[in-house]
Amino acid sequence: MSYDAIYSGRFYFRDEFRELEVAVSDGVISHIGKAITGAPVTKLEGAVIPAGTDIHVHFRDPGETDKEDFSTGSLSAVYGGTTTVYDMPNNLVPVSDYSVFQDKLSSVSSRSYCDFGLYSLYNGKNADLLSPSSSGIKIFLGGSTNSTAVEQVSDNDLKILDSMNVPVVFHGEDAACLKANFIPEEHSLMDHDRARPEQCELTSAEVISRLPLKKKIMAHISTPESLPKLKGKAMAEVTPHHILLNNEMELGSWGKVNPPLRSRDTQRKLMDSYFRGSFDILSSDHAPHTEHEKEEFFQASAGIIGVETRIPLMLALVANKTIPFNLVYRTAIANPAAAMGIRKGMIQLGYFADFMAVRFSEGTRVNQDRLHSKTPISPFNGFQAVFPHSVVMHGEVILERNEFVGDRNGKFVGNLK
Repeated sequence: MSYDAIYSGRFYFRDEFRELEVAVSDGVISHIGKAITGAPVTKLEGAVIPAGTDIHVHFRDPGETDKEDFSTGSLSAVYGGTTTVYDMPNNLVPVSDYSVFQDKLSSVSSRSYCDFGLYSLYNGKNADLLSPSSSGIKIFLGGSTNSTAVEQVSDNDLKILDSMNVPVVFHGEDAACLKANFIPEEHSLMDHDRARPEQCELTSAEVISRLPLKKKIMAHISTPESLPKLKGKAMAEVTPHHILLNNEMELGSWGKVNPPLRSRDTQRKLMDSYFRGSFDILSSDHAPHTEHEKEEFFQASAGIIGVETRIPLMLALVANKTIPFNLVYRTAIANPAAAMGIRKGMIQLGYFADFMAVRFSEGTRVNQDRLHSKTPISPFNGFQAVFPHSVVMHGEVILERNEFVGDRNGKFVGNLK
């Protein structure tokens, strides 16, 4: 039997690393075993891991491509071991109906280096206008960048959203709580925390838990106290910045994000909660802004980049034996893909041949001058990381010896099922 390609290496297969060969046909894993024949064999050095899926990025394209575009954002993803991203709909022109969705899909389709999905935005009155091709639905319970709050979802709209059979992702900050705690002029990360306190998140978690939707995800949880409020009725997403950063660090406006970075004590409790396996999904919430937009704290836009560092930061914690590899695999690779219903995140027959190769012994430090975002300034600059040296997507090597060797061959996930 002939194949398009065969890869050999120490693959993460059925919860352990094993020396295997993986054959690929039409971009999909078609045979797993040893001594496979039928195509040249490419050896992947180090540990070979299924590539990541990031279900929460803001690539700002179209409309604000001075901050990021699909080419730079998707290239950043690949360098971080992620071959599938899901882009949020709060563009300058919100993706709130079928026509805008189609315009965005047409605009970005030929410019992505990795596979991608696109969310649509529910604004409280447009459930019947959303594109059936939407990869997910985003609801902001509290206002944030290019979005307004949805304070109530009608029963009829809930039925429409549920019938779309895609995840509904919530920005969980209660609008009334944000209004009550508004600070006209913030000057520090602690001010930002006080203006958007944990209670706003806790109130939203209770709301999310009650909504009768089959597929719910609460995004970027910033305090572990939200988890009991959710009562296990929605998947819980967390970000590296809420796990690893706090508002006592000297980050200035580059640490300003919604929901805010919390106190050192809350951050450590959140980290411990993640380490114990309490979260389902680890996403970057990659949200770039220009240096000009970050100049003055009180008027700085909220957002942190992270699509390139999401997995490498976590792999460094694996390398120094802080956390087990399976935790990173489950939250950054397997669960996100499963939540979005795509055949990725596993070395398994019929799944797409997307994987990365890393050497845990070759850690480095994040150097923002070498990141690939349009505005690469990162609050993780100097943090330990383990970046992949090779990445395979659809059975083809696209990153080799830390150099990109592919092309803009990313596909819309609706075309991959």
